[in-house]
Amino acid sequence: MKDYRRYSYWLETAKDDLTPRPRLDGSIGADIAILGAGFTGLWTAYYLLRRDPSLKVVIAEKEIAGFGASGRNGGWCTAGFPVSSPVLNERYGRDATLAVQHAMYATVDEVGRIAAEESIDAGFHKGGALRLARGRHQLPSIEQSYATARSFGLAEHYHLLDERETAERLRVTKVRGSLFTPDCAVLHPGRLVRGLARVVERRGGVIYEQTPVTEIVPGKQPSFRTPTGDIRAKSIVLAGEAYLSQLAPLKRQLIPIYSLIVLTEPLTASQWDEIGWRNREGSGSVRYSVDYLTHTADGRILFGGRGAPYRLGSRITDDQDRHAATHRMLRQMVVDWFPMLRDIRFTHDWGGPIGVPRDWMPTMSFDRARRVATARGYTGQGVATANLSGRVLTDLITGATSDLTNLPMVNHASRNWEPEPLRWLGVRYLQSGLMRVDRRAERSGKAPTGRSLPERLGRH
Repeated sequence: MKDYRRYSYWLETAKDDLTPRPRLDGSIGADIAILGAGFTGLWTAYYLLRRDPSLKVVIAEKEIAGFGASGRNGGWCTAGFPVSSPVLNERYGRDATLAVQHAMYATVDEVGRIAAEESIDAGFHKGGALRLARGRHQLPSIEQSYATARSFGLAEHYHLLDERETAERLRVTKVRGSLFTPDCAVLHPGRLVRGLARVVERRGGVIYEQTPVTEIVPGKQPSFRTPTGDIRAKSIVLAGEAYLSQLAPLKRQLIPIYSLIVLTEPLTASQWDEIGWRNREGSGSVRYSVDYLTHTADGRILFGGRGAPYRLGSRITDDQDRHAATHRMLRQMVVDWFPMLRDIRFTHDWGGPIGVPRDWMPTMSFDRARRVATARGYTGQGVATANLSGRVLTDLITGATSDLTNLPMVNHASRNWEPEPLRWLGVRYLQSGLMRVDRRAERSGKAPTGRSLPERLGRH
C-alpha cells in the first residue's frame, strides 16, 4: 500500500489516519455520484447534504481524500481569481467582473466560517497577502494592479505599500514595495480536506477510496464505471481537477502543470526577529514564472513555484512530484530572499499537478440533459475557488437560482487545447519563454513590456 504521508508535509501532519477507506464492492445506486474527494467534490457533497439531508451522495476517489492538489498546495485561501479583472472585463463586462471579485472576497470568509462551525482544526488565519515588487522592474506591475482595483471601485480591498511599510510586515531582499490585500488566509489544507471528508460522512455521505472511475456514462440515468462496480445516479459530478485530463472525454479540456514546493525546518526566534512576518501574510513576487511563500503555523517557510516541464500527452505520474532542478532552484530562492537562512535545513519537498484550461477560465456547469455537472480549471487558485464551485454546483443541481448561478464561469465552455505534439510544443515554449522574460527583467532592471509573444500568450 502507498505511504500517503510522503506526498506532502500537509498529509504527513494532517492528524488523520490515511489508511484508505473501503473501495466500492459491487454496483450501487445514488442520488448524486461525485468523482474525486478533493476540495471540489467534498464541498459539493457538503453543501448538497446541508440543503437536503435525505440525498444519497456517493464519492468515488481513486486514491484517498485529499491526495491531489487539495492536500499538496501552498496553504493559501485567497480571493485571487485565475483570470484578471481587466481580462474578465474585456470578456464579460464590468458588472460580471465585480460579481466575480465580490464572490471571491466572500468565499475566503466562508471557508473560515464553515471550518469553525464544523470544528475542523484547519489553522485558518486571515492575515492577508502581500504581492512583493522585488526590484524596480516589478513596481509597475503592483502599481497597475492597484490602479485597476481603484478603477473598479475596489480600492478598499488593497493597499499600496512602499519599501518601509512592506519591511514593517516582512523583510525580504530587493523589495521596493508591495500590494497588500486583507482578503487572504493561510491554513493547513491537509487538515481542512481530511476534516471536510469526515464532516461529509457525518452528514450521511459515503466515500469509496481506491475506486478509480474508468468510464463516465452520461444521460437520463448517468453512471460511473469502476473496476469493482457501477455507481448509478440521478446526477453525476466530475470534480477531479487536473486528473480529469486523464479521462478521454476531457483529455484536451485541461493540461496538468506541476507546481513544486520546498519546506524549511522551523526557524529560531532570532531568525524570525530578522524576518518579521508576524501576521503570516501569504506572500510572493510578481514574476511570470510564479513564486509563493507561506509562514506555517509551526514556524517554517514554505516556498513554491513553477519550473517543472510539461510532459507530452498530459502525463501525470508520481515521479513528476519531484524535479531536482526546480527544487534546487526553490531552495536557492529561499536563501536569495532571506540571506540569514543560508544554513537552513530543508525537511520536505513535494509537488503535484494543477489543472489549466485553454483560456485560464474556470468552469462550473451542469448539463441538465446529460445529467453531468463539473467544476474545474482553477490554475493553482483552487483552495477558495473550489468552495465557490461547491455552492454553485449545489444551486445548479437542485435547480436553485441565485446570484452565484449568474457568474460568468457558470456553464462556461473553454476551447480545447491543441492536439499533441502541438500542445507540448506550445506549452513548453510558454514555460521557457516566461522564464526568459523574468530573467531579462531581473538583469536589465526594466519592467517587461507585455508585448513579447510569451507574455501575450500567457495573458489572463
